[in-house]
Amino acid sequence: MSDRARAESVLKDAAAACDAHLRRWVGQLDGAVGQVAAYQFGWTRDGSPHRRHGGKNVRAALALTCARAVGGDPERAVPAAVAVEMVHNLSLLYDDVLDGDALRRHRASAWEVFGPGAATRSADALLMLAFEVLAGPDGEAVAGEASAALLDTLIQLAVGESLDVLFEAEPRIELSECLEMVSGKTASLISCACRLGALHGGGGPEQVETLAAFGHDLGMAFQLVDDLLGIWGDEAVTGKPVFADLRARKLSVPVVAAMASDTAAGDELARRYAQPAGPGRVGEAELARLVEEAGGRRWTAERAAEHADGARRRLRSLADGPGAVPGAVADLDALCELIVTRSY
Repeated sequence: MSDRARAESVLKDAAAACDAHLRRWVGQLDGAVGQVAAYQFGWTRDGSPHRRHGGKNVRAALALTCARAVGGDPERAVPAAVAVEMVHNLSLLYDDVLDGDALRRHRASAWEVFGPGAATRSADALLMLAFEVLAGPDGEAVAGEASAALLDTLIQLAVGESLDVLFEAEPRIELSECLEMVSGKTASLISCACRLGALHGGGGPEQVETLAAFGHDLGMAFQLVDDLLGIWGDEAVTGKPVFADLRARKLSVPVVAAMASDTAAGDELARRYAQPAGPGRVGEAELARLVEEAGGRRWTAERAAEHADGARRRLRSLADGPGAVPGAVADLDALCELIVTRSY
């Protein structure tokens, strides 16, 4: 079996393991709050069944596989997997409202359908629900530690989102600031998924920290690849318009890296980025050319590869220690490969 097929199988198994639990918990949300949540998870389209699944289940798969990797029963980690998927989706609800993004997963964003107030209230409800999931009987032994880890992650998410909003008013930012935002907005939750999975799997302190560090490196790679797709991704695959990030004048990593390159193309990019976005794709295509010419695309791809290599080193360290399960470690490595080579 190829790495891609292996990773897709792990993602599929995670969806199967968590779907009924997610539906049961989210089904407790009444009225518009529940309706928005069901739409966000991809279970309905304006109240009717929707065949497209709402997301890739990456975080749930990581939680379950990390539990297996330390020799635990993945069933014990289902609360962790459900909780991180809730937090991931509530963060998307908030992000789409704050960024004004009208599309998510090939269809209208939840706030476009139900309104920004309903979307944020649903996100708030999912936040409370995530902690209730972790406090359930299946996670009692590690509920306190798991909840503390999730709370710390939510703080990092909030800081990352705040930086993202603040950066919208800036003509340019430092590359270190941009990477700090990526760490908070994306890597923190992927790291948390791995930490919670290892905790629920009964991993020792060193195993838990190794997998949390693996998740952070993987999360950084994930977002860097996402930033590349936000400029050069295929609209039919990503579900977002081509050059979407450039149209919105987002200071994504490739853009910031290009502006920091001390090149004529980088300086020209900064000058044009400061101008209001115009209609049509000609200007955006030119911006993409400048980002590439200034080395922003190459720098981001290389940094993503470095983080992926760092994640794999963590896995080798885990595999060399006592109690690791080789098959589950191989599954984590396959997920890593899929994330850094994906086109969606």
